[in-house]
Amino acid sequence: MSNEATTPGPGHTAARISGLAHRREEALAPGRPHGRGTFGARERIERLLDKGSFTETGLFVRARPTGDGARRPYGDGVVSGYGTVDGRPVCVFAQDSTVFGGSMGEAFGEKTVALMDLALKTGCPVVGLNDSGGARIQEGVTSLALYAELVRRNVQASGVIPQISVILGPCAGGAAYSPAITDFTVMVDRASHMFVTGPDVIESVTGERTTAEELGGARTSTAVNGNAHFLAADEEDALDTVRELLSYLPANNLERPPEYAPSPAPAGELLDELVPDRPGQAYDMRDILRAVVDDGELLDVQELFAPNIICALARVEGRSVGVVANQPLHAAGVLDIDASEKAARFVRFCDAFGIPLLTFADVPGYLSGVSQERAGIIRRGAKLLYAYAEATVPKVTVVVRKAYGGGYAVMGSKHLGADVNLAWPTARIAVMGAEGAVSVLHRRELAAADDPEALRVRLVAAYEDTHGTPYLAAERGYVDAVIAPHDTRAHICRALRALRGKRAPMPQRRHGNIPL
Repeated sequence: MSNEATTPGPGHTAARISGLAHRREEALAPGRPHGRGTFGARERIERLLDKGSFTETGLFVRARPTGDGARRPYGDGVVSGYGTVDGRPVCVFAQDSTVFGGSMGEAFGEKTVALMDLALKTGCPVVGLNDSGGARIQEGVTSLALYAELVRRNVQASGVIPQISVILGPCAGGAAYSPAITDFTVMVDRASHMFVTGPDVIESVTGERTTAEELGGARTSTAVNGNAHFLAADEEDALDTVRELLSYLPANNLERPPEYAPSPAPAGELLDELVPDRPGQAYDMRDILRAVVDDGELLDVQELFAPNIICALARVEGRSVGVVANQPLHAAGVLDIDASEKAARFVRFCDAFGIPLLTFADVPGYLSGVSQERAGIIRRGAKLLYAYAEATVPKVTVVVRKAYGGGYAVMGSKHLGADVNLAWPTARIAVMGAEGAVSVLHRRELAAADDPEALRVRLVAAYEDTHGTPYLAAERGYVDAVIAPHDTRAHICRALRALRGKRAPMPQRRHGNIPL
């Protein structure tokens, strides 16, 4: 045969290209005119990433043929690929509720797992935009297997690359466990729902009547159970939150967070007037934090959950820091179970990604009470001790006012490995407050006194003059310096600069056994 008979002509190539264009058009068409949310899956990705930066992967992936004529749409209900946010690489997937309700089948799961593998190999953050009806029932155990595969990838990626989940619709059953393992979860008010079992099933099994919003809505998840970290007003706000969050984070655990031009130092003189003289009088710790960090900007993490402790990302001299601070406006800044677990996870995240820790202490101790003891405050409160002791990143602590009992030890004390410990003259570092200490130490004298109240006033004043100061701790070297409040930022900046080359080798082991 001649070559002319076997070599395809230009028309054949044109037909192939036309076929590709037709397949692409079919693959890019949504399964229904519109999904549950404000935007479609690809629109969400486009709004998250830098304009024109998205490259899709697995566009032509679809389910295996079953022989029964079942629909096999391209993409199988999830859009995946990579792009950039502020010029930095990011992998992203978006579940498409217009295709099989966004439910996970085999091809859907394999695409998502392949994207996770790509993110791990390239060392870049992964963002999941969740809007799914859960497992694809018609695919049976295969769907469940892929959920487990995805969770395994989440665990492999934990502490290696930042993982962010955005819940833009329902996220139920097995689908909820993957976001739970990721580092941060963003939910949209009155649009997102996340729970293991839905309201209908709960009613049929237990007889309890509830709604999806009450059970696992965005406000329940951010304020009540702490399953989510950020509450967004709408989808645009959720995606903006992700972009802002990524600006504080490194691409992976081997890189440093991005650096920005240092901002002018805030006016420190305001700090001299912020803390009330009386130990029990409340004030807003955020006023102190804003006067220390760059531009007064804080990205609060779990702001609505356990408000008695603040966890936030910020910058000092253009570099990311993780801030942990007691909040006297709520329960006097006491450490309870929720506050301990919230702060412990945040501290461990910062340590995993090389983000220095800045701690501000004004803490009366751990919360006492029957309910807290029965709920396990010893074991669960120990998580924060473990997290601080385990952390090897630079750690700088400022004791603002009270630091009593176990609260003193856990809030970034020198004994748990803090590198630089500072205290204001208003600091009271002691086993307990003056009133409680006097009642314990002098109960017989008070009982026998003619005027017990006058004696109590004198004894409390004497205790505060000796034990209710930072100077005994400074004498022992537990506090490196007692500083004027207006000098706080300057001391923190110098400390963080000195600690940039910190090395803190740990004993060789497979992993520790945190008291989960």
